[in-house]
Amino acid sequence: MRVLFGVGGGIAAYKAVQAVRLLVRAGHDVHVVPTENALRFVGAPTWEAISRNPVDRDLFTDVAGVRHVRMGAAADLVVIAPATADLIARMAQGRADDLLTASLLVAECPVLIAPAMHSQMWRHPATQANVATLHDRGVQVLGPGIGALTGPDEGVGRMVEPEDIAVEVDRAQHPKDLAGRLVVISAGGTRERIDPVRYLGNDSSGKQGMALAEEALARGAEVVVVAGHLDVPAPRGAEVISARYTESMRQAITSLADEADVVIMAAAIADYRPANQTTTKIKKIDEGDETTLRLVSNPDILSEISHRPDRGNVVVGFAAETASGAALLELGRAKIRRKGCDLLAVNEVGEEKGFGRDENTVSVLDASGEVLAAVSGTKRDVAEAIIDQIVRTL
Repeated sequence: MRVLFGVGGGIAAYKAVQAVRLLVRAGHDVHVVPTENALRFVGAPTWEAISRNPVDRDLFTDVAGVRHVRMGAAADLVVIAPATADLIARMAQGRADDLLTASLLVAECPVLIAPAMHSQMWRHPATQANVATLHDRGVQVLGPGIGALTGPDEGVGRMVEPEDIAVEVDRAQHPKDLAGRLVVISAGGTRERIDPVRYLGNDSSGKQGMALAEEALARGAEVVVVAGHLDVPAPRGAEVISARYTESMRQAITSLADEADVVIMAAAIADYRPANQTTTKIKKIDEGDETTLRLVSNPDILSEISHRPDRGNVVVGFAAETASGAALLELGRAKIRRKGCDLLAVNEVGEEKGFGRDENTVSVLDASGEVLAAVSGTKRDVAEAIIDQIVRTL
């Protein structure tokens, strides 16, 4: 996606450097257009090095090429960060007194601004009126946040973090084919207590579940994550319900299942739990001493929500197996017949596969066992393929 990245003349311009870096890393073609005051904070060589494109800043260079028209018309998205009080005012008034504001009047693509200024400037009626005007025109306003400002002051007016901008840009390029839908996703691994300091668990990091949450959010869904143990944070915009144990995860999922349009059971749920949890630490008596741990099976949450009477939602399960090839698919087909879900994502796990890694290889089966999609790549790539099949099923 071609991004026109405008930079206002504020101290938060230093944070915009990282935002540009993140967008470039995500594969976007980023063209930075700083105001003259922005260049007082971060120079053109920095923007060119980070964006990998020449920096455009002068309205009167290449006049014959009508550069401001060309730049604005070519953009798929405009991002303004930081959006200072002055820049917001000039945007609201439709001014075209520099290359950035002139390009904005030509751009017909979505526009996202990240305001940054002192608290009093943000709260001033003129600024609030200008922001309201931009909002009414369809401009998306991201922030500002609350935190440390210039000097010793703190309060509202801090520019959102670069990662927040990157997330919003990611969401802007996706179709909103889950708008108005509630998607419930279980993620991470459950841990079953043996005693106060030990548990039964697995190596699930929650990365695949969080990638699914990111993709669903990007496509306009309301997302609730029912989280076991996670090694990664939940994405901005998702509601998170903590569920460390299988029973607490079951209670959360079943309470949400009826109102959800989609339930994705991506969590690595423990099949068994200790029959008896001691209230004190189990002590080793002698070297070579043996003990026996009696286990009982946990409830089958996927089967329970899949077999609800008059179910009207899409339920997606996961099958993590140590088999591969045809044997892996057969295990998946047997599981989807038993569980009764609509879709099943089947993947191979092991010492160097699946759990905890950034890549995954998944086949998506329908209720008849047909392979609808096979994808190998990042966990976000896998999430996109799974959500595609969910949308088609819906």
